[in-house]
Amino acid sequence: MKILNRKNILGFAAIIAFYVIVQLLINADVIDSYLQLNIVIIGINIILAVGLNLITGFTGQFSLGHAGFMCVGAYISAIVTAKLGQPFLVGIIASGLGAALVGLVIGIPTLRLKGDYLAIATLGFGEIIRILMLNIDYVGGASGFNDIPQYTNWTWLYFMVVISVLVISNFVKSYAGRACISIGEDEIASEAMGINTTFYKVLAFTIGAFFAGIAGALYANYFYFIKPDSFGFMKSIDILVTVVFGGMGSITGSVVGAALLSVISAFLQRYPELRMVIYSIVLFSIMVFLPRGLMGIKDIKLNFLKRGGSADGDSETR
Repeated sequence: MKILNRKNILGFAAIIAFYVIVQLLINADVIDSYLQLNIVIIGINIILAVGLNLITGFTGQFSLGHAGFMCVGAYISAIVTAKLGQPFLVGIIASGLGAALVGLVIGIPTLRLKGDYLAIATLGFGEIIRILMLNIDYVGGASGFNDIPQYTNWTWLYFMVVISVLVISNFVKSYAGRACISIGEDEIASEAMGINTTFYKVLAFTIGAFFAGIAGALYANYFYFIKPDSFGFMKSIDILVTVVFGGMGSITGSVVGAALLSVISAFLQRYPELRMVIYSIVLFSIMVFLPRGLMGIKDIKLNFLKRGGSADGDSETR
């Protein structure tokens, strides 16, 4: 199957059409600033959830440090755009690469651990990043980083989400992605079959960190102001909850889960005294009646940018 076939062309047309429709609604003020804020939050959460799902859902590595990578990306983009005066594209690329480099450095020693030990190690990493930012005056320290240019808009957000979903979806379908899935299913059996488990775990960790860095850049350049406490332990828990809520090992589940949880959270803001109670009940109910998440392990096929393979069927189950 070639890239320029009918199905891919229709898919790209749908992506562009959705972007144009929303942009027109924004220009016509049908989508006001409050709705735009929630759209940005949904988009950022989708990127974070898809990246963590590659690490936790597909590769089976229990990470609690994803907010740390987001923090790295946010501060790098803030420095590049606010202090160095570079274009936002440079800030996004630098954020992704910086977070990926940190993920690589952290992943090499920690991903030899398993289970609870890995969770504790990644949790410690996230806290180290937060404490470092609290004590660096160049980026504002505990008072936070102010006056960040607001470059994030619908265009940047939408296409970063599309790129993130397509790249990770196609990575999962590649040889390396299948190796990551096999590690998540049974690491010992994967080693017995000759798979370099450490290499593929670090690879998945680095890719997930890369997209977390991009999410951090979008976050920093939309909210003007960032502070280390925004990227603490509870942020990592929120991202993990989104992945579990949508379905471990499901890209579609990450997208649906991030969107739905963001909408629920926004709706419940009008009930501040009951917000966390209702939110917890909703999550508890989903986990009881749908223990594998909203989508389980089912995915809508995304065949864009693929040269080979079958395009038949609307969904697949791993």
